[in-house]
Amino acid sequence: MAKFGKRTTAARAAFEGKHNVTVEEAAALVKDNAKAKFDESIEIAMTLGVDPRHADQMVRGTVSLPHGTGKTVRVAVFARGEKAEEAKAAGADIVGAEDLMETVQGGTIEFDRCIATPDMMAVVGRLGKVLGPRNLMPNPRVGTVTMDVKQAVEDAKGGQVQFKAEKAGVVHAGIGKASFSAKQIEENMLAFVDAVGKAKPSGAKGTYMKKIAVSSTMGPGVSIDVSSATGNA
Repeated sequence: MAKFGKRTTAARAAFEGKHNVTVEEAAALVKDNAKAKFDESIEIAMTLGVDPRHADQMVRGTVSLPHGTGKTVRVAVFARGEKAEEAKAAGADIVGAEDLMETVQGGTIEFDRCIATPDMMAVVGRLGKVLGPRNLMPNPRVGTVTMDVKQAVEDAKGGQVQFKAEKAGVVHAGIGKASFSAKQIEENMLAFVDAVGKAKPSGAKGTYMKKIAVSSTMGPGVSIDVSSATGNA
């Protein structure tokens, strides 16, 4: 039988018998049991009743969390001329065109969000196999292919979160830090669930939100009563 350390054993004991709890209870439980020596991330995972292999069942979008993510987001922008200067002024960490493409092709990806002006997509398109699997490919549907570079950079820096359903219909994202108050975690969680709810695709049949769970980086997960998270309690 596997042996657990004191911290893990204590966390497992605290979570024992806790399932389908309210959003408020989940936020407090996860925060109180994030005992690592670093500021753990708070993560949410949602199992949806969709098959994203079908175009009319794909779930993707963005949400600006009321309290941000607590994470410093490194932003890269593919742009030229005035738009490149606009990106730099807005706080983009990396700005470039063909030179940035060559850097990424060489295996150097030092950013968490990628934005591009429409005219740069012919260049960015060559990076599909590199950026796609990392969910970094600019996409007009989530506002990362745009002429409003300033707003896109500010949104990314301000705690905007992107989400996309994976093969099993699971959507997951970081929604804060253990150093946040339980109320801040709760409000971020509700904002994320609301955004996923509004992104329900036309092809979704039956129960849309099947399961919601939240956890800290090093802690156990706890399932949340879906009706509590969606306001249908």
